[in-house]
Amino acid sequence: MATESWANKITEISLFVEDLLRAKAFYQETFNLGIIYEDEYCAVFDYGNTCINLLDQSQAQELIEPAQVRRSGDGARFQFTIQVPDVDQVCEELGRRGVQLLNGPVTCPWGRRTACFADPDGHVWEIAQVL
Repeated sequence: MATESWANKITEISLFVEDLLRAKAFYQETFNLGIIYEDEYCAVFDYGNTCINLLDQSQAQELIEPAQVRRSGDGARFQFTIQVPDVDQVCEELGRRGVQLLNGPVTCPWGRRTACFADPDGHVWEIAQVL
């Protein structure tokens, strides 16, 4: 008999950022979300079932030791995906908010229409529409 996994819900994701004020402004303007908690080192946004914590990278090392905090210029290591009903419409809205797309919108052979953009620290976000 299989046991239930303890890892069944992601509640928070912390993104280490170089400039908290710049990152906070980007997330407020791009996603049009309010901050549910902030202090001098972090700002937390509620995405419904998951919170994104923007954490000043100067505070990150003690949380992840002995692992190392990487600089934002070292390249993408993951992407977040948000499903939307109309990728083209969201891309137009992002453009009005000053967000530059990395790619897309493009129709993928696996039945999705997608586009990607990055926040100021290089964290990549994909918007995806199921076709």
